[in-house]
Amino acid sequence: MELLGMDSIHEVMELEKACFEYHWTEEQFRLGLERGAFFIFGAHEGERLVGYLAFSMIVDEMEILNLAVHPDFRRKGIARELLAAVMRMCGERGMKSGFLDVKESNAPAIALYEKFGFRRNGVRKRYYPDTKEDALLYRYDFTGE
Repeated sequence: MELLGMDSIHEVMELEKACFEYHWTEEQFRLGLERGAFFIFGAHEGERLVGYLAFSMIVDEMEILNLAVHPDFRRKGIARELLAAVMRMCGERGMKSGFLDVKESNAPAIALYEKFGFRRNGVRKRYYPDTKEDALLYRYDFTGE
């Protein structure tokens, strides 16, 4: 796992397109990285980027923005390793809370987040523009309270 920079945007875009019908644009990634709005951890298989996790850290809150693993590399623990790296970094940097939203139909992601201790705390109805699915909202407490 490594933090990715501007030189990885093309690879991230390729992975994004392989994983999502409705995906972020190159400009969104570029602006986010240039402005320090978010970070991206990447996982490689040899020279190939096979997974990434984009997240923000603002004051003492972390938000998972996007998690993608190439379809050919799923069910191999890559998402778990990416999430573990992000959680470690956020803990080291004093984050108190973590947030994310996930499609209600994404059972593997929900199971992963819950295994890490994220707890469901809300729903956004018809949130996702591609499927009109509800977004399940999750929160993590780094303080253990």
